[in-house]
Order: sequence, then structure tokens, then C-alpha cells
Amino acid sequence: MGGEAYPLRNISHVGQRMIEVDKGAAWKEFFVRTLVWLFFGGIFAALVDVVGVILFLGVQAFLVWKLVQALQKPPVYGLVLNTSGTQREAIWSTRQEEIHQLIHEITKAIGNPEIAQMIINVEHAVGGDLIKQYGSGSIGKAQHSGSGGIQAS
Repeated sequence: MGGEAYPLRNISHVGQRMIEVDKGAAWKEFFVRTLVWLFFGGIFAALVDVVGVILFLGVQAFLVWKLVQALQKPPVYGLVLNTSGTQREAIWSTRQEEIHQLIHEITKAIGNPEIAQMIINVEHAVGGDLIKQYGSGSIGKAQHSGSGGIQAS
């Protein structure tokens, strides 16, 4: 998958995970930032007059935009493989159907390893940061970029 290969005989479990935005935390962050901005921005707007009021409204509109942006993020679904006691998140997608298809095909291949090799394109793949902070393989934070067009073979 991508640049990694998993021998079928080593895969002990295939599953799915879901990550979604914590909407409560997004609202809390919005209210805290708004209250802080109302205090300091109100003082600034009172001192600077018209330009201050325009800046005050602009920053508040930005805070609302950030809230809407956070609340509109779709859930992300991940394919998880357990190999020899190690759990790995292999592919993440915004489409649950793509992950279900991969799970089905991998499970079918485990049950019948003699079938022909397959290639499945995950069109809605999600890239992100890889954070590994525990154990001997600690890498801190590694950047991962790009989305879409990831191949699972």
C-alpha cells in the first residue's frame, strides 16, 4: 500500500477506524477566542475609532470562518492492519466505502492467497502527519503530504 507491502501470511487482523472533528472543542475554542477578542478588540476599537471598528469586525468574521471551517470537516476513515502483533494504520480516506472495499478485498485475499494480484485506487485518500513518539521507532513528527490517487496493491 503506497510504498509498503504486507505479506498476507503476516496479516492477523484487518479493521477500520474513524476520526471526526471534536465539535465541542471547536465551539469552546471559538467562544474563548471570541471573549478574548471582545475584550481586547473592544478596547482597540474604542481607541482607534472607525478603523478600529472595521478591524474588530474583520477579526470576528475570521473567527466565525475558522469555526465553520472546523465544523465542516468530514470524518476520516482508516484501514488498520495488525501484523505479527503490530497495529498499523495503512490508508485514510474521507469515503467509508473505499475503506470497506479494501477490507473486503484484503479479507478475501487472506482466505484465498492464490488469487491474482489486485490494484485498487483510493481516490479520496487523506495525507497527514505521522507521529510516532513511543518505543524504539520514535521519529517525533514526520510530514506527509498529498491526497488522492494513492494505490493499494
